[in-house]
Amino acid sequence: MTATTAEARPPELRLPKRRGVELSLLIGAVLISVYGYASVGLARNNAVPPDAAGYGAGLGLLALLAHLAVRFRAPYADPLLLPIAVLLNGLGLVLIYRLDLETPRDQAATTQLIWSTLGVALFIAVVVLLRDHRVLQRYAYLSVAVALVLMIAPIFFPAVNGAKIWIRFGGLSFQPGEFAKILLAVFFAAYLAANRNALAYTGRRVWKFQFPTGRVLGPIVAIWLISVGVLVLERDLGTSLLFFGLFVILLYVATGRTGWIAVGLLLAAAGAFVVGSFEPHVHSRVEDWLDPYATINAGEGPSQLAQSLFAFAAGGMLGTGLGLGHSILIGFAAKSDFILATAGEELGLAGLTAIFLLYALLVARGYRAGLALRDPFGRLLSIGLASILALQVFVIAGGVMGLIPLTGMAMPFLAQGGSSVVTNWIIVALLIRVSDVARTPSPDRSAAGAVGPVAEDER
Repeated sequence: MTATTAEARPPELRLPKRRGVELSLLIGAVLISVYGYASVGLARNNAVPPDAAGYGAGLGLLALLAHLAVRFRAPYADPLLLPIAVLLNGLGLVLIYRLDLETPRDQAATTQLIWSTLGVALFIAVVVLLRDHRVLQRYAYLSVAVALVLMIAPIFFPAVNGAKIWIRFGGLSFQPGEFAKILLAVFFAAYLAANRNALAYTGRRVWKFQFPTGRVLGPIVAIWLISVGVLVLERDLGTSLLFFGLFVILLYVATGRTGWIAVGLLLAAAGAFVVGSFEPHVHSRVEDWLDPYATINAGEGPSQLAQSLFAFAAGGMLGTGLGLGHSILIGFAAKSDFILATAGEELGLAGLTAIFLLYALLVARGYRAGLALRDPFGRLLSIGLASILALQVFVIAGGVMGLIPLTGMAMPFLAQGGSSVVTNWIIVALLIRVSDVARTPSPDRSAAGAVGPVAEDER
């Protein structure tokens, strides 16, 4: 019994799952983190910390559990996302532990490890329980309602360091705006996916710009204005800038019109000018940005931004070495807003560049997963989540380096902050789930011999 070539069924396409690559990279990430932990002890006490083995075992166990969840529930997921997250989280624990040595009464590394454990637990829960990311599209309006409640709640609690962004119960505290950004990303992605054609091809044309009708654009603009307005009342301008950037990026991706980028930049500049001129807390940060050495000239000592710039300058190309810097002089925010200054001083420009490249690779793989999807919601969700990470890194790094005025936000995975590290682990879990769908071979693509992301005409 024979079959002709035309009648023969094409061989099934089998794409590599890359789980072995992921496991190898995870081992490297854990070893690098343990090496950094040991280096701090050798630099400060001429001895490896006695709990270095326990630290490595704990971080390794978390990485292994996360890897097993991905291996069995998302076998085709991108193999780089999880190792990058583990490495950044491990480096953050090392930097916080290093700064703890300067503040014996304020130990934060243990607490950060507990929050990291909770973050990994939620990562595993999302990977295991969320079988299809498109399920989230059904809960778009519920997501935005919960997000608004989370953003409004801190208004009724006392301000911390000039901003009302915390909810405190006894000795526990969390920042609800961190969780709201994921919920708003889900809402923006779902709404724009459902109305992308109306946003792009309907409405009135004014000069060279075509504006959608108010019926289509109105709801999403209203939600954005409410969220940003609440954050302005709370003096949380960093998160306001993050939400604005997320809104503009997703609007551009949904419509493909570059005019939205120009409109977004103009509105952002106008808003920054107004708030920076009339809001005292923000105005003081703008003045500090314009002249970071003003307090030195006035005989009042260096400001936090000046100390941060001194730390970067002291680091040079290769850094002073872990544990040998003086970034603790920055003050109370050394472990949170300014932890990047510690990395710059003790790891130097080379180490800082490596950290930025890790963030860039994490964001790029998120974009790649989104662009490989056929469904508009998944594409917008993946790009939105990756953009959240990119915007956070830009806003924080730009602030502590004097590129833009300083805003109070946490560097993803590196900085002290339980709400931040938990939220970032959830973002990575969602990107893992999306990338698994994007890389899983489908029967029609296998029959056609397609490899990699779908063609543009298939989207």
